[in-house]
Formats: sequence, structure tokens, C-alpha cells
Amino acid sequence: MITLAPYDPDWARRFDDEAAALRAALGALARRIEHVGSTAVPGLIAKPIIDIQVSVVSLASLEPFMGPMANLGYEHIRDPDPVFERAYPYFCKPVVWPHSHHVHLCEEKGVLEWKHIAFRDCLRTNPNARERYATLKRELALLHRGTTHEERQRYADAKTEFVQTLLERAPATKD
Repeated sequence: MITLAPYDPDWARRFDDEAAALRAALGALARRIEHVGSTAVPGLIAKPIIDIQVSVVSLASLEPFMGPMANLGYEHIRDPDPVFERAYPYFCKPVVWPHSHHVHLCEEKGVLEWKHIAFRDCLRTNPNARERYATLKRELALLHRGTTHEERQRYADAKTEFVQTLLERAPATKD
């Protein structure tokens, strides 16, 4: 079930705690760790799952990340799209739903790194966009119940057009 909760200021602390654990576990492999997704946007409703993006030098092999992520309780969930899997691999914790944390890896200075940070920053600075996004999320949560991974993926995919429209107006910088 997709459950949307009012913004909780504790989400920032939960991110900080998990980011510290990720930094310790990944060391120099983690070039940048960002709180992304709706829990990173004050005032926005969200599924109460802390979304984290870890920027790395290369994703040519996931092997260096598998042990440290498993030691932190994360499981790698392979995306059925091999192109997306290579570009933005995903880990969840705990293994069973509901998850408390999601971690995506991306290559530093890449377009996926920029997109997630730019979208978060647009929502943080634009109250109108934030409210429109909240309305869309409520509608989609009713439409896509989220009892299976596939339904949760349809919920996420249905937000794509809104995200793309907002990103078209975002600053082009990827720093």
C-alpha cells in the first residue's frame, strides 16, 4: 500500500544518520551523498522512505559496493531495464516492504545525478510546484494501490511527465 505521510522534520535526521553510515562503509567510493526524493523537501507529503543518492566515480562494476551495502542491511534490487540498471542501480533496506531507506548509485557529474538534485531543489524553492506535485501524488496513490512492486513502479512512472516538465525549467548546471 502506498502510504503518504505529512512532512516529518525527523526525515532530515534519519538521512544524516544513514549518510554517515554510508560514508563510513563506502569510504572514498562515495564521492557525494545527497538526500533526494520527497522526504528531502520540507512541507511535502511523502512515502516515509528516505531516498539517498550516492555519486561514485564509476559504475562499470557493482562489485565494490555489494559488500558494504549488504553490511548496512541493503539488498540490491535489479532493474528489469538493463540500461537503467547500469546507470542508476538501486538498493533497499529492509529487504521486505515497507522499506525505510532507498539508495541509488549514480556516476558523479552525470545527468542522473543532476536530475534528482535539480528536481529536489525546484520543489524546495517553488511552493506552487510543490503543491501541484503533492496533489498528483495523492491522486496516483489512490490509482496505484502499491501492494506489489509493479504497482509501486507504476506509481513512480506516472510522475515522470510532471518531473520532466519541472526539470525543463531547472538551471542547466550539473554541479
